[in-house]
Amino acid sequence: MPSAEKKQPAPAGTAAAKQPATVAIIALGSNMGDREMYLRRAWEEIEGRAGHITKASSIMETEAYGYTDQDNFLNMVLEIETGLSPHRLLAELLTIEAELGRVRTIHWGPRTIDLDIIYYGDQIIDDDDLRVPHPDLHNREFVLRPIAEIEPEWYDPKRQKTVGQMLDELI
Repeated sequence: MPSAEKKQPAPAGTAAAKQPATVAIIALGSNMGDREMYLRRAWEEIEGRAGHITKASSIMETEAYGYTDQDNFLNMVLEIETGLSPHRLLAELLTIEAELGRVRTIHWGPRTIDLDIIYYGDQIIDDDDLRVPHPDLHNREFVLRPIAEIEPEWYDPKRQKTVGQMLDELI
């Protein structure tokens, strides 16, 4: 995987440099084909299109969530500083998914890459196409553990709980 520590801020004039930076957390998952390659390519595309990656969790392998008759996932999270609005960030992530072969057929089904906005600043967004913090975050150990790894004191502004409290409730 690329190294988050070696990344430089986006140069002036790029999409990520257009407004003051906001911290966002993006979850990445893959369970088809060369899973590590899809995570790496998504990482590179996020860095090129969405903002400066400041932290990256390690990769963890997990069983599928929801629809379980499929291969295991590789999951991780990235913390980024982005100048994109939340909806523009979502549009970039959906474009990256499509370019990496994501086809939406079965809800919670197999995918080359899955990119979810877990957190965007301290904003709570609940509209037709975007819900942040992610609405099922508190039930997903495969997202909570990587967040706890990179931001052990992270606080969910909607649930008003820390990542540690949400993990404790899963056990």
